[in-house]
Amino acid sequence: MKIGELAKVTKCTTETIRYYEKSGLLPMPERNESNYRLYNQTHKYRLNFIRNCRSLAMSHEEIRRLLTLMDKPPADCSDVNYLLDEHINHVDTRLQELIELKEQLNHLQQQCQNEDVIEHCGILQGLKTMEHSEKQQSHLK
Repeated sequence: MKIGELAKVTKCTTETIRYYEKSGLLPMPERNESNYRLYNQTHKYRLNFIRNCRSLAMSHEEIRRLLTLMDKPPADCSDVNYLLDEHINHVDTRLQELIELKEQLNHLQQQCQNEDVIEHCGILQGLKTMEHSEKQQSHLK
């Protein structure tokens, strides 16, 4: 199948498919005599796998590691479990960061409980004077 067909059956854009090819997550397809990419079922299954991993907020490096393991079927799956444990720890860390972020936003919102003119808005004043920490910077990533 051509790239448009693969995009349609996987509900993915052609740009995403090309991106995954360039990043090495999806193997480069063969090309026909007209130089069109020709994809097969392996590409379809691998693309679905990648997209499912992305829907679980896995990084490209985590996906790359899983694909490497998947390409070695007789190997023990303990490394897959280890990788998932690592990812769960990352999710737990991110959840804690989001809880802290919400607390900061709630505190900021408490600074402006009365309707007033913009120049006296406690939220805007708080944003001007708020101290930055390493954790706050991680929210920008």
